[in-house]
Amino acid sequence: MPQRATPAVMIPYQPEGVDDVLPYAELTVRRHARRLWTGQSLHIDSLQLFAHFAGRGLRFPVGTGVSLTPLRTPFDAALQARSLAHITGRPVVMGYGPATPGFVASLHGGPYRSPRAAATEFLDAARTLLDGGTTEPGEYYRMRVALPPTRPHPVVEVGAGVLRPAMARSAAGVADVAITWLTPAEYIGDVLLPALEEGAGDRRPPRVATVVHLAVDRPGRDPAALAAKVSAGHLAAPHYLDMLRRAGLTMRREDDLLVKAKQLVDKGVFVYGSPAHIAAALARYRTAGIDELILNVGGVHFTHGIQEAMADLEDVFTAVEELHG
Repeated sequence: MPQRATPAVMIPYQPEGVDDVLPYAELTVRRHARRLWTGQSLHIDSLQLFAHFAGRGLRFPVGTGVSLTPLRTPFDAALQARSLAHITGRPVVMGYGPATPGFVASLHGGPYRSPRAAATEFLDAARTLLDGGTTEPGEYYRMRVALPPTRPHPVVEVGAGVLRPAMARSAAGVADVAITWLTPAEYIGDVLLPALEEGAGDRRPPRVATVVHLAVDRPGRDPAALAAKVSAGHLAAPHYLDMLRRAGLTMRREDDLLVKAKQLVDKGVFVYGSPAHIAAALARYRTAGIDELILNVGGVHFTHGIQEAMADLEDVFTAVEELHG
């Protein structure tokens, strides 16, 4: 199967122990998944978790989608990502986003004046450091520093969390990967990809890695309830609702959670159906121009347990393999 068609896998929660996510790591190796991703974890640091698995002999490409900029400096982020590439011997996507204003204020005494500008400056500095350059002081990170040279290592890509065109245009000048979440395929193709191309200027536009929420149709499952379980926080966030409205969904913050979640199912943002149906839906994302598809079975994991979540991933990987030969 072509590498581009091989899905990646998302750890859908913040693990409290390494054994909590061992099945995801083992599946990543067993099914030759393109990458294992995790979001920001405040229980066990994501990069240390990946290093632990490498020490157990489970080595695979990894990504953070996304970690939060107020928790690290660009220097530390670049050093940690480079270290992980050395430790695992596999490529790393270092994805970052700016967090909520309240969380930033709790750590730094006040919110960013412009979250988009802060994230862009963070990623630009990290990319400069990874490329062996010296940073210049900016508004948010007043550093003039370089990483010490090191031995050759697998590639480290800098990733930016992207939902709307303004962030896409800003990220395109500094990021290697645009990481999206809950973004319909048509919205990415019609809105985000043109914005990434516009913002990239003379450089190559970032490739797109998209988290796709999904579940296999099985007896006793309610797709709207599964979508609500995995997306409740996002469906209450103004920037996600704004993005979904731009994509053609009709959502208000005050709407009932299950009503909003049902729209995700009806519009195919939460993909529900047979494994063959899911594989075909993933193919439509690739046709729209998305490079890397990250499978998130969090709704099933939270509702029915990790064994059923693993069964869904196994069946979807098999269906994708059958579709692509």
